[in-house]
Amino acid sequence: MSDLAKNTKATVIPCLRYRDVPAAITWLCSAFGFEKQAVHTNADGSIAHAQLTFGNGMVMLGLARETEGEWGRLIRQPDEIGNAETQTPYVVVTDVDALYARARATGAGIVVDIEDRDYGGRDFTCRDPEGHLWVFGNYDPW
Repeated sequence: MSDLAKNTKATVIPCLRYRDVPAAITWLCSAFGFEKQAVHTNADGSIAHAQLTFGNGMVMLGLARETEGEWGRLIRQPDEIGNAETQTPYVVVTDVDALYARARATGAGIVVDIEDRDYGGRDFTCRDPEGHLWVFGNYDPW
């Protein structure tokens, strides 16, 4: 292990920005089975930062705002850039077919239908309500 990496559960944690963080939390928990680990609010009641867990993995959520200084200049939502993404969380699951059915039932936009891969995994790709891409599969690179 790199001597720069901290000895903790997960050393790489994707961070995603949402316009409606409370709705994103509710949807991600309902559609994909994430669980709230922490939700920190601002003085006005808006969510400043949230942490959702899935097994030993985590995603952190923040508010997408146009007035965030450098962050506001650097970060764009998918619908602002032709639904393009440059990063996509890959989530390792035990039952891809069950999660696929759950995601479809909650309105996830299926981008790449469920399929078996040549390298041994089975996965699908979908969009959440704000357009972020997610890949769920049973391929375990470890």
